[in-house]
Amino acid sequence: MSRRKKGRNIHGWMIVDKPAGLTSSAVVNKVRWALDAKKAGHAGTLDPAATGVLAIAFGEATKTIPYIMDALKTYEFIVNWGAATNTDDAEGEVIATSTQRPAADQVAAALDAFRGMIQQTPPQVSAVKIDGERAYKRVRDGEVVEIAPRPLFVAELEILEQISPDQTKLTMTCGKGGYVRSIARDLGQALGCLGHVEVLRRTLSGPFDVATGVDPDAVEALARKPELDDLLLPLELGLSSLPECRCHPTVATALSNGNAVGVMETDAEEGDTAWASIDGQARAIGTYRAGYLHPDRVLVLDAD
Repeated sequence: MSRRKKGRNIHGWMIVDKPAGLTSSAVVNKVRWALDAKKAGHAGTLDPAATGVLAIAFGEATKTIPYIMDALKTYEFIVNWGAATNTDDAEGEVIATSTQRPAADQVAAALDAFRGMIQQTPPQVSAVKIDGERAYKRVRDGEVVEIAPRPLFVAELEILEQISPDQTKLTMTCGKGGYVRSIARDLGQALGCLGHVEVLRRTLSGPFDVATGVDPDAVEALARKPELDDLLLPLELGLSSLPECRCHPTVATALSNGNAVGVMETDAEEGDTAWASIDGQARAIGTYRAGYLHPDRVLVLDAD
């Protein structure tokens, strides 16, 4: 018999402004402990050196993580020109240098090739799996790995500031699976000057803005206190990219049993993935067909 997980049944999101120096998992564990939450997960890893939006889901909100993972994300980052590293960021070892430095207009002209649907090769030191093993583990063992390029949608890539001849600050909005470090590396190669990321900050992740992010020290200060619950955001925010199917309270039991139910009102179109709500509260995620929501995932919103 499996042991029941300890902790509270809480459901919702907390947006943490992750500081540099902590892994995403360490932040999740700290916040989960502070809330005494039974179940938690995050919607997209940030490198230890990176800062910004880390969206942490609790309880049944973890079932909405895929929709945040698929959403657009925005990053601000500083590229150092003149050197390539084995990690494509400032944490790694310099493996090549160049005396060339790009002017701002040269950087701007090069950006167009990195917009739209592009092919991107992830960094050697990344979480990409190769034959079932993470690339970074194989690289740490001294292996040079072959990582196949993969498609990436880049909605926006612009210069924010030409800081100096050695540094340019940019912003990028992209789809799932984007590596800012690869953009810096490939941009440096395209400009003939080499480059790597010096500073990286995620400012948006789907509906979540870094402006609403909580400092981990503030979370720790409120650990196990009722006031910390006030920082939780509704589970439904994780479903904001999907159409809502508003249902009558009388179908609550049918929904909880995973049965298809009639929809009173919706903007969903035939075949859409949508979420069913009763009095504004999410109860299930499924497919909309011919006036009915067919649940694929039931949201069990029990509480202590």
